[in-house]
Formats: sequence, structure tokens, C-alpha cells
Amino acid sequence: MANAKLTPYIISEDARAQAEFYVQALGGEIVSVVTQGQALGEEASEAHKDKVLHLSIVAAGVPFFFTDSVMEPSVPGNSLNLSLEFPTEEDAHAAFAKLSEGGKVNHPLERAFWGALFGQLEDKFGVLWMITNEVKPAQ
Repeated sequence: MANAKLTPYIISEDARAQAEFYVQALGGEIVSVVTQGQALGEEASEAHKDKVLHLSIVAAGVPFFFTDSVMEPSVPGNSLNLSLEFPTEEDAHAAFAKLSEGGKVNHPLERAFWGALFGQLEDKFGVLWMITNEVKPAQ
């Protein structure tokens, strides 16, 4: 089987705000935004015409997709974490600090038994993140 790419697809109460937060926290850019009105034209309801149908960003070098929740509210869960491994401890600390703004630290970013930094947080949108850094082999 060929290698696949995994892209987080986040159903959000406010896709634009959440995407902008991740771009600011992790560095990156919003690549594209398509609203229901743009995609569906006259078929889009007045209430949903400005809702995000598809939004794409690259943050920390990782692609993310978003959509606004329109049929039912999005419900954060605890069965999935987004794990980011950074090349340096400095980058891991910076991302952890920014992502935790307005959120909740579940496990502080600290040295783990395997030698890397590790921390886990829930951001202000209810998304769970695990932050770590690359462990360099001893020379």
C-alpha cells in the first residue's frame, strides 16, 4: 500500500477564528476559504451563506482543513489528540505557550522519561494537543 497523508479536518463553531488562532500560535497562513454562498450560490440558505464550507491552512508546516458546523453543534471529545513534534525545545515551548492561551494545560510541558519535552493541553476551542520536540541522538 502506498503512503497516505493525514490532514486534520476540524468541524468548528467558528472555523475562521479557530484557523486564525492556529496560524498565529504556530506560524503559517490561511491558504483558502470557501463559503457556502460561494460554493452553492442561490442554493445556500440566507442563514448559512457566510458559513465556511472549506478552509485550508498550513500551520507549523502541517496542513489543516476546517468547516463551520451548521447541522448540529460541534462537540469536543477526548479520544483524539493532535500531536506536534518540533525540531527544537524553543519551538515546542513557544507553540505550547501560544496554544494554551485561553485554554487549559492538562500536563505541563516538561522533560519526559524518553528525553524529549512533552506536554498536553486543551486549547480554547476544545481541541486536545500533545506538544513535543525531536530527540537528537547523542554524539
